[in-house]
Amino acid sequence: MAAPLPYCGRFAPTPSGPLHFGSLIAAVASYLDAKAHHGRWLVRIEDVDKPRAVAHADTTILRQLEAHGLHWDGDILYQSQRDPIYQAAIETLTARGLCYYCTCTRKQIKARGAHYTGYCRDKHRSSEGAAIRFRNDRAVTAFQDAWQGEVHIPAEFAHEDFVLFRRDQLYTYQLAVVMDDIAQGVTDIVRGADLLTASSWQLTLWQQFTERQPRLMHVPLALDPEGRKLSKQNHAPALCDNKVPEQLAAAFAFLGLDAIELSDDPATMLAAATQQWATKYLF
Repeated sequence: MAAPLPYCGRFAPTPSGPLHFGSLIAAVASYLDAKAHHGRWLVRIEDVDKPRAVAHADTTILRQLEAHGLHWDGDILYQSQRDPIYQAAIETLTARGLCYYCTCTRKQIKARGAHYTGYCRDKHRSSEGAAIRFRNDRAVTAFQDAWQGEVHIPAEFAHEDFVLFRRDQLYTYQLAVVMDDIAQGVTDIVRGADLLTASSWQLTLWQQFTERQPRLMHVPLALDPEGRKLSKQNHAPALCDNKVPEQLAAAFAFLGLDAIELSDDPATMLAAATQQWATKYLF
């Protein structure tokens, strides 16, 4: 058995707009967990879905992180620059017989049921106008989460042959996030609970490329007054540059930490929060 890697966490926002309070919660949680473990904390811009990327949103996000004292280690990685890495991964899986072309539309898939049924698995489709799906025969259906406990994923979802390369010629998030986490030596993934279910697909892909598996922590989601997840799609308001101490304090409170005295120096507040995190959430 290889020695375990040193702790490495990451925050990986999509540059579709500025950070909001829900984003801050995920950033703070991943940062505190990394610092409490005396580990590295990376920032990655997840712009693999290139049409969703908004011009200069990455610059705004990085500025917002720095304003809140969330300083990252190393260089920023941009998924939009890594197509050759993702293509090589698909070629590796294809050589193992784990990929196939699929020409099904969303409408056709929906007409057959709630989940993709593997309709094109053995039809030997042409690559023209086709997606590439992963032949998901060894699905991860359960895993341990540091916040959620033991997680069981519905079999119909976990075993679905998910897409690695879309019909519109874009690599998928599921593929990109796994290849980047492995390449960057990420050991711990701390993020919002909206990605809890997708973790089954990602862990399934991890096992195709390495025996090492990441530790997971999915923190609760902040909701709007209608009970919807705070998101850019739901027009969540951007973080305010002149309310950094208050926003940090609110994020700490949301994550279950005791009240921390406001300070114009974010580093002071983050240091106090890190001490609490180490006491409450390190096992």
